[in-house]
Amino acid sequence: MTQQPNVIKRGLPFVHDLDADGLLALQREAAARHGLEVIFHDDARSMLHGPTLVVIPRGMFEMGAPREEFGYMPEEGPQHYVGIDHDFALGRYVVTAAEFEVFRHEIGWSPRPELIWAKEDYPVINIRVEMAEAYAAWVSEQTGRKYRLPSEAEWEYAARAGSLTPFCFGDSVSCKEVHFNAAFPYEEAKAEKRWFLPRCIPMPRAIRVGSKPANLWGLHEVHGNVWEMTETAWTNSHHDNRRDGRSRALPTDWYVTKGGSWFDAAIWSRSAARKPRLRDELDVNLGFRLLRELD
Repeated sequence: MTQQPNVIKRGLPFVHDLDADGLLALQREAAARHGLEVIFHDDARSMLHGPTLVVIPRGMFEMGAPREEFGYMPEEGPQHYVGIDHDFALGRYVVTAAEFEVFRHEIGWSPRPELIWAKEDYPVINIRVEMAEAYAAWVSEQTGRKYRLPSEAEWEYAARAGSLTPFCFGDSVSCKEVHFNAAFPYEEAKAEKRWFLPRCIPMPRAIRVGSKPANLWGLHEVHGNVWEMTETAWTNSHHDNRRDGRSRALPTDWYVTKGGSWFDAAIWSRSAARKPRLRDELDVNLGFRLLRELD
């Protein structure tokens, strides 16, 4: 691990030093700065209300994975400090099919009939990133606030909620906390147990949002269920990352997804795990959560 930066000089709290009470205090302070509750939603015109949001306070964190972390991939390094110098709000859940349905009807868009389509409080799937961006623009118009996809750094900062471990829940996870492919759990893979009785009942699809415990900042299913889109262009490492958490504009058709899914092994749901996707790609294990700017 690299040496801790001078966080006092930067004016940002080092969130890995804080316990649950300290993280909550930061959240409350950030919400108060913007005249909001920690968990809130915006009024909207065509919807009952905007997405349920959680205030995420500014702070310093260490992004990426150390080489000794089980499941480490070269593209997750090097570990580096990022100073998120802005408060923001992030969706408490990924966008659901029911929420997306209002948008879909308003713009007159229909999914291809041969594709699987989610319903109700399940994550919306089988849409391309450009449609997620169009949805964010529509919610912005509906609420008069700026919504967008999070950057990779903003997503990982929020998902970690102060943790340095592979998962926000600690060094390992089970199906109680994360919806991953039951055939490939984390602890058994780490111990190289090739034959075992799955501890989870295999479920070949995403589950309803809010089914798994939230992290310390109140975000549900940041690990597993569906991969989540970001606005960050794909690169093969963190070497040239911006250190303020913002995305760098790059001429590429690939972008970063985070969080793993029901289809993938548990190692892919680690906080540092990342996977490239094409901008015109759609899948049954790919969704998104919205960020609302506060500053």
